[in-house]
Amino acid sequence: MTVHILVPDGVDDPRRPSGGNVYDRRLRAGLTVLGREVREHRIGAATLDAVLAGLPDRAVVLVDGLIASTTDVLVADSRRLRVAVLLHMPGSGPAEPAVLDAVAAVVTTSAWSRAWVLDRVPGASVQVARPGVDLGPTVAGTAGGTHLLCVGPVTPAKGYDDLLGALAEVRDLDWHCRCVGALDLAPSYVESVRARAGRLGLGDRLELLGPMSPARLDDVRTASDLVVAPSHRESYGMALAEGLARGLPAIATDVGGHPEALGRADDGTLPGALVPVGDPVGLGQALRAWLCDADRRARWRAAALGRRTGLEGWTATAAAVDGVLNRIAPGVVLTGDG
Repeated sequence: MTVHILVPDGVDDPRRPSGGNVYDRRLRAGLTVLGREVREHRIGAATLDAVLAGLPDRAVVLVDGLIASTTDVLVADSRRLRVAVLLHMPGSGPAEPAVLDAVAAVVTTSAWSRAWVLDRVPGASVQVARPGVDLGPTVAGTAGGTHLLCVGPVTPAKGYDDLLGALAEVRDLDWHCRCVGALDLAPSYVESVRARAGRLGLGDRLELLGPMSPARLDDVRTASDLVVAPSHRESYGMALAEGLARGLPAIATDVGGHPEALGRADDGTLPGALVPVGDPVGLGQALRAWLCDADRRARWRAAALGRRTGLEGWTATAAAVDGVLNRIAPGVVLTGDG
């Protein structure tokens, strides 16, 4: 079966890596391994209509949610195409409810996202396909747990104001925080973060490193002790799962799919802590508990190693999506442009 995948035009832009782009790339590779013929179409500001018009009737189409949420053109085309929407982040555009109601299937990256969709579009057919991870060597970590890592673009939604407030709460302690993520999405905000860090006396202890390749980011993880994720909005939390894949515990906001990504070890132990969203004091208290309590660090690290063994790889992600495609095109073997 041929699968037409519609992805954002900037899917490979190294200046703006995102979990959604990584997911799209790994899914395409996984579907190919499963025997699908995958044809990718990159969608810019004015190309969606033309791409859809060029697809034959009954074609199987998997559309990135960032594309599907911005225009209702898919509502009409879903009558002649077999369309599934890959919804990375619910609530991304005005056309989303109408589109999700019209298409044959919706794929979400977490159970939280699935519930979000069904609450607003009760008749939607929704399947969860969580992001996979690549297990690497476990991180040794330092005795004091002082190397903190925050992954995500420097934007208000990622909670960098709360991160600064939390770090100010523990400025009397020894720590260093490295932040990896795009710096060009909200340039004025980035400058305000830098300025505030200076005013708080954190300038030499907080690094905004910009975007990195997966290999470079993994090198940074190797030299880290704890992932800090202060996001205000998160459909899953790939940064948490990718850290856990190396044995890194995390402090994260209790929002969206974060609890699902953080998960628990087999014995029920949480590999870190969940704090209220928008609460820098609470985040700071959790950081202080980590930095000041060696027994807590040992427990969290052990729980992270336990959680690590329950994480699934990208093969499972691709298999889940492949099952959705089989359901919207049952018993059909397509070749050529079909």
